[in-house]
Amino acid sequence: MSAAAICAEPLDRRFDRRATAAESAPKRYHDRGFDPPAIKLLQGELVGTDDDAMLVTILGSCVAACLWDDVAQVGGMNHFMLPGDAGDGTGSGRYGVYAMELLINRLMALGAARSRLRAKLFGGAAVIRSMTQTEVGASNIAFVQQYLRTEGIAVLASDVGGPWPRRVHFFSGSGRAFVKRLPVIEARRIATDEDQHRRRMQTHVPDAGSVELF
Repeated sequence: MSAAAICAEPLDRRFDRRATAAESAPKRYHDRGFDPPAIKLLQGELVGTDDDAMLVTILGSCVAACLWDDVAQVGGMNHFMLPGDAGDGTGSGRYGVYAMELLINRLMALGAARSRLRAKLFGGAAVIRSMTQTEVGASNIAFVQQYLRTEGIAVLASDVGGPWPRRVHFFSGSGRAFVKRLPVIEARRIATDEDQHRRRMQTHVPDAGSVELF
């Protein structure tokens, strides 16, 4: 797999070139249950690739949009935490408004045609029964659904809402996806991590780094 074949970095890099070298590399690993190489995404990250890699993430109230072009055999995934913009000009990929735009642009740079893009959506759960968690998940779902309608990108499948955290496996070349609903016992750990990130976002405190949940 060539370096040119994968475009993967925290989306903040497009607006802030001070991202660290550790952040710039895809987080690869081998999943014994699947053949393709696996790449895992944390909050605010995206991957676009023209190889049939398996993209993996864990979601609570966050949303992952998986887009692909069957003809060009390119695809990718993002992982955003809030729909809107902090208004600080950073263009952080933790916000859906940037995560969607940059994922589409990245796939087009790899040869995808906007008119052929298709989508699958995951996440947006109310993993802890609180008003904040319910509103965040629902807002993320509403945002990404409206965004894709506006862009004319068909959503072929989705597993969104509900109380369950999810582990998503997306095969970028074919558009296949597998979703595992995680035990509710995992919900508090995932929700706590997401809430910590959101508080830093809302107060514009620099992020000390994402916590890997798997």
